Amino acid sequence: MHYISTRGFGPVNFRTTVLDGLAPDGGLYVPASYPKFSREELEELSFLSYEDIADKIMSPFIGDSVPSDILSQIIKTAYGKFNDIEVTPLIQYEEDTWIMELFHGPTFAFKDIAMQFLGPILEYTLGEEGTNATVIGATSGDTGPAAIEGLKNSDNINVFMLYPHNRTSAIQRMQMTTSGSQNIFPIAIEGTFDDCQNIVKELFSDLAFKEKINATSINSISWARLLPQMVYYFFAWSRLRDVVPGKEISFSVPTGNFGDAFAGYLAMQCGLPIKSILVATNSNDILTRFINNNDYSSHAVKPTRSPSMDIQIASNFERLLFDIYGRDSDVLKHAMREFKQHKALPKINDLQIDETRSIFSAESISEVDTLKMMSESDFTHNILIDPHTAVGLAAAKKHPELKPIVSLATAHPLKFPSALKEATAKELLFDDELDKMMKTEEVFDILPPDAELVRQYILDNL
Repeated sequence: MHYISTRGFGPVNFRTTVLDGLAPDGGLYVPASYPKFSREELEELSFLSYEDIADKIMSPFIGDSVPSDILSQIIKTAYGKFNDIEVTPLIQYEEDTWIMELFHGPTFAFKDIAMQFLGPILEYTLGEEGTNATVIGATSGDTGPAAIEGLKNSDNINVFMLYPHNRTSAIQRMQMTTSGSQNIFPIAIEGTFDDCQNIVKELFSDLAFKEKINATSINSISWARLLPQMVYYFFAWSRLRDVVPGKEISFSVPTGNFGDAFAGYLAMQCGLPIKSILVATNSNDILTRFINNNDYSSHAVKPTRSPSMDIQIASNFERLLFDIYGRDSDVLKHAMREFKQHKALPKINDLQIDETRSIFSAESISEVDTLKMMSESDFTHNILIDPHTAVGLAAAKKHPELKPIVSLATAHPLKFPSALKEATAKELLFDDELDKMMKTEEVFDILPPDAELVRQYILDNL
């Protein structure tokens, strides 16, 4: 398996994508071609465990960069830490609608599915290279805790995690600031997630700095972070194939950075028979505006009760745009220059937008409807959901034509106690481990949204 950058660099192997994170030309790595799974291979998934499905689906993308026996062991160890044997269990919500719970990992968010895999993959790769690495990441709330959980106490990896100051939930913040690990450096940026993400991209574009500290990424700009998220689409299909025989399944995906939605698109490109991927956004609706109105223009970020989706520049969108442009890196580079200059992409042509809409649907959900969905889920179905999951489920209810549909539950409701109490008047009790964490002293630093200051902070702490 070879990978190329959306901006022209390559080809490289999987190991290089792990070490680089972002391609040297500023682009994102994508497969040079998508492997295809036959119908027979897909049907065999129904008899496999989640771990075995993950092994079968990811192996073609990894090739000989990781020996098969080591890959299998990494997968089994990663998902053995989850508190449900199915890893991402499906719960029927109503007729032809299911919720897929992605929050059974150590930090109670879907990012664990990727991070529990990426951590040991990165450590293995560094071990083979005989070197250390510096992880620089940006989080809107869930990536940071999952990355820190996966990489804390590592001997050969230091982690610098940027998050928007006072724009995450308390639990999300404290999962980053209470690790007690000497290799973890949480940085609260006085700005938005987009500011954090832009700083990370600027640091990675400085190739001399990147080489000096051997920087890599664990954000979904990293291919190795995105790849494991594709697996649960195959898992869901394998468990529902005989429940809805002969029907294609849709997925409702609450998303801000487009990584989870792109993972579904990737599964579709590999042969999974998906009817539609419903992109569900909150009022930060750049992705919805693109799909519905051919308008990819960045507006000011609006704080919402679903803070992990408070994003107005979806970094993973470049991967889809590359395919929309016929994998022409020159056209892509021109479009990204236009976006950087004018905060808006040139409109794509009618054929391109029609093709995009044949794969994706989109819906933006208001704050009122988010709370209403949380309340309805509790009152009608006795299922407590977090605000991000509510966005996805509310979007699914607005599109009955997409049934049967699986709505992704991306975080445990206890991570957002304020929104839960506001919507349902209920409170969830922390388990002993979380209760202990909430009483632990926090360690973090606050910096302005300035790449130079962050660069110096990293150098001072290595």
